[in-house]
Amino acid sequence: MQNVLLRFSRFFVGALFIFSGLIKANDPLGFGYKLQEYFEVFHMGFLNGMATGIAILLCTLEIVLGALLLLGFWSKKVVWGLLLLIIFFTLLTFISAAFKVVTSCGCFGDAIPLTPWQSFTKDLILLVLIMIIFAKKELIQPLFKKEATQRNIALAVTVVSLGFGLYTYNVLPVIDFLPYKVGAHIPSLMVIPPGEKPDEFEIMYHLKNKKTNAEQDMSDKAYLKTEIWKDNNWEIIGEPTKRLVKKGYEPKIKDLVITDASGTDYTKELIENPYYSLIFVAYDLKNTNESAIGKLNAIAINATQQFNIRTVLLTSNSAQDAEVFIKKNNLFSEVFYADAVPLKSMVRANPGVLLLKNGVVINKWHYHNVPTFDQLSRKYFDK
Repeated sequence: MQNVLLRFSRFFVGALFIFSGLIKANDPLGFGYKLQEYFEVFHMGFLNGMATGIAILLCTLEIVLGALLLLGFWSKKVVWGLLLLIIFFTLLTFISAAFKVVTSCGCFGDAIPLTPWQSFTKDLILLVLIMIIFAKKELIQPLFKKEATQRNIALAVTVVSLGFGLYTYNVLPVIDFLPYKVGAHIPSLMVIPPGEKPDEFEIMYHLKNKKTNAEQDMSDKAYLKTEIWKDNNWEIIGEPTKRLVKKGYEPKIKDLVITDASGTDYTKELIENPYYSLIFVAYDLKNTNESAIGKLNAIAINATQQFNIRTVLLTSNSAQDAEVFIKKNNLFSEVFYADAVPLKSMVRANPGVLLLKNGVVINKWHYHNVPTFDQLSRKYFDK
């Protein structure tokens, strides 16, 4: 029975660590954004610039530890590593849940969003299983006995894991779990579908009795039903608050608002254009790749002049910063503004490119692999 429990624990923990590492390595930039949230909470903002690199290394570590556990290589060292790692993660998710400092842990990236308490529960289960493995670590036998074979396999797993994270960082996620994935119809993802209900809220009043000094909280419905408002002794103290009663359907895209420098809303006009549009996304102009901007600028000029394609640069920078950037780079595209959060979700690159038509994401590219104008013309514009 003990051997069965040990085998189950090894398989479950090893497979979950590999899965978790691969999911995050599929989108290391997104995981890096999540790490930056933790860095800000713990006043470690000086690490923000290294967040993506740390993310790639953490993903590699998870995959390698999970694989070595399944293979049975260097069991004592591996189990110690897993134990220390899960203790750290458990403390981190508990702090996130208890103090509500990070709303989603990012344990499985955007593929399987977990609340902080769900993440903490998951880590507690893993902690128990790893403790079982730790107690029986002497019983773990390696799949291959030769030390050289073990080293070669471990090296191969490390290289492949690290290479996968570097590839997705420099190209784009292999599997896109974000709402702006290829084929997505953006307008429909911004609204609540027919038949679905939105979040249900109630207004809460804090009441105080002038005579007895008694205080109580009461919902707007109870306030009207009991007709307490007719009693002049009761008065509302402070501002009413809104409380969530029942969670409803939440649109996958709920925070996209595109404006010009004066604040005029152009969201609908831009995303529902019935013709091709090239959207260049550079959420941070100060750290964008200016060489790539130059190449995109050339594509924009040719696309507009030869096919009348609308080209737009979206950024979260201020209009003043954008104006300086436009002059410095002789930018041809129109410039509009949106919050950094949706821009980071649109494409995991700075800059990145989306090709839209009638609200649908036809394709998207990292600046490292944007097609040439001739390739775009042959595949899309000439048809």
